[in-house]
Amino acid sequence: MTKKIFRYILLGLGIYAILAGSVILFYKDDPATMNWQDRQSYNKRFISNLKLNEPRYFDTVIETLGSPDLTFAKKTPKDTYQILYYRTQHMKSDGITTVDECTGLMFKNNLLIAWGPGADKAYETISHE
Repeated sequence: MTKKIFRYILLGLGIYAILAGSVILFYKDDPATMNWQDRQSYNKRFISNLKLNEPRYFDTVIETLGSPDLTFAKKTPKDTYQILYYRTQHMKSDGITTVDECTGLMFKNNLLIAWGPGADKAYETISHE
């Protein structure tokens, strides 16, 4: 009798492990369905893991983080620059997301070249020539 109960417990744990593993491996986080606190944490975690030697492309970032909270673009004769702002720190509960609540990701010809305060400064220095 105890062997039968022990088998059922093991079977239940095995099924649980398979289901939990499947969710972890195959369920993709969708920023569009997250509440604002979860999305903010998700954005912050993604941006904090960026590395200079790993190229990131515009489409990949949009696919991972979803639509930006704010976006601006400039075009020069040779290049296109775009800065996407994702909220990473809540400041004031007024229903409006402002640049000071966000971290900027700057792209040059769809390739990520800067993020954080450096992105803001670099974007401001671009002239339309």
